[in-house]
Amino acid sequence: MEIKVLGTGCPNCVKLENNVKEALKLSGVDANVIKVQDIAKIMEYGVMSMPGIVINEEVVSFGKINSVDEIVELLNK
Repeated sequence: MEIKVLGTGCPNCVKLENNVKEALKLSGVDANVIKVQDIAKIMEYGVMSMPGIVINEEVVSFGKINSVDEIVELLNK
């Protein structure tokens, strides 16, 4: 599984990345986490509001900081 955290490095983006990593630990899911900070690459996903989460090239959330529990739910879908 590949998870991309979309964001420019703002505090909200950092918080979301940390939540993703914590959710992975709790769920036991093995995934590669990639931080995408390039605005042009972020816009390729159609995300206009950051931060965002992309799982296996599908945008699953954007414009909010998902809780660890919410991310675990997304991982289990």
